[in-house]
Amino acid sequence: MINHIIELVLDESNWLPFAMLVSIVTVAVSVGRPRSQQLSSRLRVLWGMNLFFGCMIGIMAVGHLLAVSIKASQGTLDPSRLPLYLLYPIGVLLLIPAWWLVGIVGRFPEGEWAVGKKVRALNVWLGLFLALLGLHNLPLAVPAGLNLAYQFHARRAVGWTILAIASAGYLMLFVGSLIFMASGQSFEQFTGAE
Repeated sequence: MINHIIELVLDESNWLPFAMLVSIVTVAVSVGRPRSQQLSSRLRVLWGMNLFFGCMIGIMAVGHLLAVSIKASQGTLDPSRLPLYLLYPIGVLLLIPAWWLVGIVGRFPEGEWAVGKKVRALNVWLGLFLALLGLHNLPLAVPAGLNLAYQFHARRAVGWTILAIASAGYLMLFVGSLIFMASGQSFEQFTGAE
């Protein structure tokens, strides 16, 4: 049983679909809460987009740290790809801002401007950091840019367009993650890098 759980944790193809499912359930459950009902429709959409993104990246960062820890303890970590002293900080530098984003999006009713500045800063950090980690992370970094675009839009049609693009992007990302999971390959094999 424990070996099966370890295999699931170490299988990188499981984390994105799992993170996305938990994120959508979190947003769906949270929408009905009284605190979210106080928000205008614009803030509710912004709140949902940021909650989904933060939760998704936060869960994946937890998965990264768990996998690195297990592989390090088993002695199966390949130091030629990235040394251990870099793998932990990468996980932490995603984990903290992602969960911070999740934590502060619930404070939108208290003051849009003060909270909005923090939300923007966290989206910029997560988006840039994911993009700097490599081109293969761009699909995970793009939602940060869409969150920022939605926060600054001035016309209703633009807001709906950004939301439609974000929703379609998440759907494509989820379908792609399911195809990756069904392939049974490592990320390198799946992308043709190996």
